[in-house]
Amino acid sequence: MTGDGQQGTRTRAITSRRRLLAAAAVAPMLAGAGPGAAQALPAREAGAERWAVEPVRTGEADWEDVANALGRRGNMLRGTIYHTGFPRRDLYVISDGVLVTPGLALGTHVAFVRYADGSTMAMGDVVVTEDETQQVCDAWQAHGIEQTALHKHLLAQTPDLWWAHVHAHGDDPVALARGLRAGFDRTGTPPAGPPGRQGSVDLDVAGVEAALDVRGTTEDGLYKCLFVRRETIVDGRLVLPAGLGATCAFNFQPVGGGRVALSGDFAMVAEEVQDVLRLLRRGGIKLVELHNHHLTETPRLFFTHFWAVGDAVELARALRSAVEAANVAPAVNVVPAG
Repeated sequence: MTGDGQQGTRTRAITSRRRLLAAAAVAPMLAGAGPGAAQALPAREAGAERWAVEPVRTGEADWEDVANALGRRGNMLRGTIYHTGFPRRDLYVISDGVLVTPGLALGTHVAFVRYADGSTMAMGDVVVTEDETQQVCDAWQAHGIEQTALHKHLLAQTPDLWWAHVHAHGDDPVALARGLRAGFDRTGTPPAGPPGRQGSVDLDVAGVEAALDVRGTTEDGLYKCLFVRRETIVDGRLVLPAGLGATCAFNFQPVGGGRVALSGDFAMVAEEVQDVLRLLRRGGIKLVELHNHHLTETPRLFFTHFWAVGDAVELARALRSAVEAANVAPAVNVVPAG
């Protein structure tokens, strides 16, 4: 055998041994979790794209038991994401002198996705008051629901609020839903209400859409638009459907005279972060948080929450410059999901 052949054989042997050791390390955790329990996602090896697991299409009927466990019905997004909203209509929140409506920045969301291996992933972003935060995390941890981020979406708000990102993966979606519900039951999240009203909003929607080159939606007096990452994002071994956990969401709440309160979240890879932050600030937009939402995703994503009060079209132009600095594309009929 040539030297190159021997080196190749040794490399394959080392790689195989590493995979066996990784599998042996994960097996006791999965065995101890029990059927239906949430499971930690194994770390994804570099170059392991061929082992990634794809999502499968489902319908609302497939999630009936999950809806019952959550206590409210959700809706399907793009045929793969079962999405449920839990707006915090119980909270009276002021930030920067603006009354923040649930649609602007107080919307808890959870999403479920079925995968080709029969497993289910749940992911969400949950609004909690400071007094609720620790007991909610305790409840989730007791049910195997992971917290992957804890951060702010707003500056100087009253009351003090936090946003917790949650993640779970297992074979029993109802068990995941019950675990999430155990946390929600430790909050003041109100029962489900009627769906938001569609209609016009008191701002120059045409001007905003022209500035951003996107078509958005109006609901409950707000205008919203969304951009999604162009790359395929893999979390552990699971391919994330477009619009799940990798979005740039911009929400405009009219405050009169063509002015709006703008609240949003921007998904970036590391190489884009400084350009995006600089362009947002150049447009007079305040930075709130720079953080991660995930633990094991590839490529690695960073998120910044931002806030501004000003002319709607001018703010849209500032956002457009940031959008052009990132590898994102307009999304159509996609709600931020987790």
